[in-house]
Amino acid sequence: MDVRLVNPFVDAIAGVMPQLGFQSVSRSKMTVQDQYVLSKGVVVIVGLTDDVKGNVVYNLSEESVKAIASVMMMGMPVTKIDNMVQSAISELANMITGNAAVHIEKAGFRVDISTPSLVVGPDAKVKICGTKFLVIELMVDDIPMELNIGIE
Repeated sequence: MDVRLVNPFVDAIAGVMPQLGFQSVSRSKMTVQDQYVLSKGVVVIVGLTDDVKGNVVYNLSEESVKAIASVMMMGMPVTKIDNMVQSAISELANMITGNAAVHIEKAGFRVDISTPSLVVGPDAKVKICGTKFLVIELMVDDIPMELNIGIE
């Protein structure tokens, strides 16, 4: 996979999260998987079209979603994944992917992004692409977040 299409996503997370009140973003490990993402609790899928075709899937546990949404909502306690929390996490995926798309276009590729689709439920299986995809595990403050990039 072309690094010019991967680094913009990691850079976007590192750039967007501090704007929302998070202190640190670090990458822990990177692996390759085949076709399907197994949900940790909540997945947000954003499609990529034009020169860059594929999907980006943000995969988080329900606890991670609650913690992130709480920070995004100025520390408001989050006890369940209701419509407001789902909207916040979908918007986060939209902001990160949109930011990455700007950087991808600066690298010379045209890319459009779809509206995020959100799936709630552990053990949901989401097909991200027809081949192998990249999995990047991140820590946002102390909150685990998984970024899956499947570009054909």
